[in-house]
Amino acid sequence: MSNLDFERIYLNSSKAHGRFRLAPTGLGWKPAAVAGSATKQEPYLLPSEELSSATWSRASRGYELRVQTKNRGVLSFDGFDTQDFNTLKNELQRSFNVLLDHREHSMRGWNWGDLDLTRNEVQFHIQGKPAFELPYSNIHNTNMAGKNEVTVEMAPGDNKQVAGDEVVEMRFYIPGVEENLDENAEETEEVKTKAAAFHEQLKEKADIGQYSGDAIASFTDVLFLTPRGRFDIDMYASSLRLRGKTYDHKIQFRSIERIFSLPKPDEIQHLMVLQINPPLRQGQTPYPFLVLQIVKDEELELEINLDDEEFQKYDGRLHKKYDQQTHLVLSHVFRGLTERRIIVPGSFQTTKGQAAVACSLKVNEGYLYFLEKCFLFLPKPTVYIPYADVSHVDISRVENMSANRTFDLEVNLRSGASHKFANVSKEEQSGIIAFLKEKQFVQSFSGLVEYVLSGDKNLICCKN
Repeated sequence: MSNLDFERIYLNSSKAHGRFRLAPTGLGWKPAAVAGSATKQEPYLLPSEELSSATWSRASRGYELRVQTKNRGVLSFDGFDTQDFNTLKNELQRSFNVLLDHREHSMRGWNWGDLDLTRNEVQFHIQGKPAFELPYSNIHNTNMAGKNEVTVEMAPGDNKQVAGDEVVEMRFYIPGVEENLDENAEETEEVKTKAAAFHEQLKEKADIGQYSGDAIASFTDVLFLTPRGRFDIDMYASSLRLRGKTYDHKIQFRSIERIFSLPKPDEIQHLMVLQINPPLRQGQTPYPFLVLQIVKDEELELEINLDDEEFQKYDGRLHKKYDQQTHLVLSHVFRGLTERRIIVPGSFQTTKGQAAVACSLKVNEGYLYFLEKCFLFLPKPTVYIPYADVSHVDISRVENMSANRTFDLEVNLRSGASHKFANVSKEEQSGIIAFLKEKQFVQSFSGLVEYVLSGDKNLICCKN
C-alpha cells in the first residue's frame, strides 16, 4: 500500500486543518502551517495495531472518519468529501482489516433515548441511530444530582481563548431500578437505581473514580467550610481528587490560581483557601473558592509516596517525610505539587496581634484580612478584592465614635460595585487607617482613598 493523503482535514474538532495520511504503519495527521499564527499543534501518529474500528458519518465540515482505538480513546477526522468514502473503506479493509461502517445520525431532536457506555465514549441513541457521542477523555467529573439524575462535567480545554459558547455540563435523567438477578440476595438489600449504576460505570470507564496510579499524598476527613462537608484529599502529579459522601471532584493543578494560608483570629483554627478557575460545581452552585479549616495545633505524620527517582524531579519542593502541624504539611505539599506561592498574612496586625478583623458582610459574619495585595473576606461568601481594583474606601459612623463601639468600612471598586464590611471594632480604626496609608492608599483626592480636609485627617471619607 502506498501512502494515501487528504488535505484540509480537522483532528478532534481542531481549529486548524491539516493533512491526513494513511500509511502501511498506521495513520497520521499533521497541521498545516498558517502564516502569522502563534498556535502550534503537534502532529499525531497512530500505529496500525491500535486501530479497533471505524465509522463514517456526516459532520460539521463535510464527512467524518471516526476511529476507535484500543488504548488511545476515540479520534475524529472531519472534512472529507463524499467521494472519499469508497477510497478510505477499501484501504482500511485491505491494509488493516478494519471495516468502515457508514452511519446516519438521528435528526429527530428528541431529548430522550438510550445511553450506551462503549469502550471509548458515551453514545446517546434515538431509535437506534446515534444522536451524539461524548468521549471519556472529554469528561472531567460526574456526580449524582438526585436519585435519578446524573451530572457530567466536561473537561476544560487547554485553549484559554475559546471562541463562543461551549458545553460545560450535561445532566441525564435515568428512571428505574436495577433488577436483582441474584436469587440468594436478601430482600432487605438496598435497591440500586439505574442512575446510580450508570454513574458507577461511567466513573470506572472514564477513569474519574479511583486513579490507576497511587496518590503522592493523601489527607483524610478534611473539613471544608465551602463547599460545606468533609472530604478526603488525594494528590497526584498534576491534579487532586476530593472524595466526599455525596460528591467527588477532580481539580487540575493548572486551574488553581491562588492558595492562601491564614490563621483564624480565634487562635484555634487555621484556614486554607484555594482559588480555582473554572469554579468547582455542585449542582447549579459554582464555587470559585474552596475554604478548608484545620485545627491549628493538630499534627500529622506523612510520608510522600514517591520513589527516589520521581522524588528528585521535584527539586527540593517536597520533603520525604513530614511530622508537624497539619496546616503546615498541607501548605508545603500544595506548594510543592502545584508550584503556586502560598499567600500568608503580611504586616497588618490588629490590636490583639491578629491578621484579620471580625466584621459582617450583609447578614454573614466573618473576618476581613488585610493582606499585602488584597482584601479577603472569609469564610462565606469568600470575597477577594485586589487593591488594584479599589477606587476608594469609606469609613462611616465616626462622628460619634464615643457612643459607637463599631464602624463600617466600605470598599468601592473601579467597576462601580462596592462591599460594605460592617461592625468593625472601634479599637481597630487607627490600625486600619495606618495600614491603608502604608499601602499609599491615602495620597490625594485622585488617590485610592481621600483625606477629609476638615477635622481629623486620620479619618477617611467619613460618612454618617
